Amino acid sequence: MKYDDVLNRQRQAIYEDRRQILEGDDISDQVHDFVEKTITAVTTEKLANVHPEEWDLEQLWTELQTLFPVSITVDELVDELGSRPTVEQVVEEVLSDSKIAYQKREDSLGSQVMRELERRVVLSVIDRRWRDHLYEMDYLKDGIGLRAMAQRDPLVEYQREGYALFQSMMGQIREDTTGYIFNIEVQIQQPTQQVGPIVSAKGLMDQAPQQNLSYSAPTADGDVEVRNQSGQVVQTPQAPAVSQTFQNQRTATQAPAPAQQGQPAQAAPAGVGAFGQRAAPPKGQPPAANRAQRRAAKRRKK
Repeated sequence: MKYDDVLNRQRQAIYEDRRQILEGDDISDQVHDFVEKTITAVTTEKLANVHPEEWDLEQLWTELQTLFPVSITVDELVDELGSRPTVEQVVEEVLSDSKIAYQKREDSLGSQVMRELERRVVLSVIDRRWRDHLYEMDYLKDGIGLRAMAQRDPLVEYQREGYALFQSMMGQIREDTTGYIFNIEVQIQQPTQQVGPIVSAKGLMDQAPQQNLSYSAPTADGDVEVRNQSGQVVQTPQAPAVSQTFQNQRTATQAPAPAQQGQPAQAAPAGVGAFGQRAAPPKGQPPAANRAQRRAAKRRKK
């Protein structure tokens, strides 16, 4: 139970964020915070603990362009800050450029669409990264008992490493959100009187290809109906018409009906078995018409 408490606290934090998004709260400030933290982390990671003369700004710019459309060039940055800028100065210039790009994105889509895009992107990223995190926590729990061999408390190690995995997941959520917000292709359907604009984003959800599956099932009246993969009734097919050729074939191969009480049984067609196979009748004896007659014929042989 103590191991479950660790995951429950993480689940409460994630579900609280999801609840706010599903209720339609404005999360623009949260998204701006995601963008700022992501760009700051990427820039600091590339430049910190490195002498300014050894900075690879071209590589940094290449990585930043995967997150947002960088408009300032390396030469413009050097002209603005000089040949020996600090990490903080570079971060400030890059963040300023990202805010300009964000405002251009919102101006092109409109404020209402941008708010809806923010909600959909964050919700999709949280759901996907949370599922991956659950798999990692299960893997961690399966092997945490080995920590006892190193004279370590497995529960303490599980709490420590689980927290590290959770923080890593949050960083991935921030980075994925930043990339999607700036780069995802958005399609907008015009609003109607009943609903506002419908926003769809390509590549946002991992959707399986449409397979157009269908299945048939009996109805309460004994008929057969066809439903699509959403469970909607497509059609109620009627029994197909049987061609004259097939009717003749069925008549030739079909076993005769059992004899009625008080009436003699009808003989089966010569040379045809119960399932339509060719069978030669015994010599001097007509072929059996049904199971009862076949059994009687066997008893007479005995």
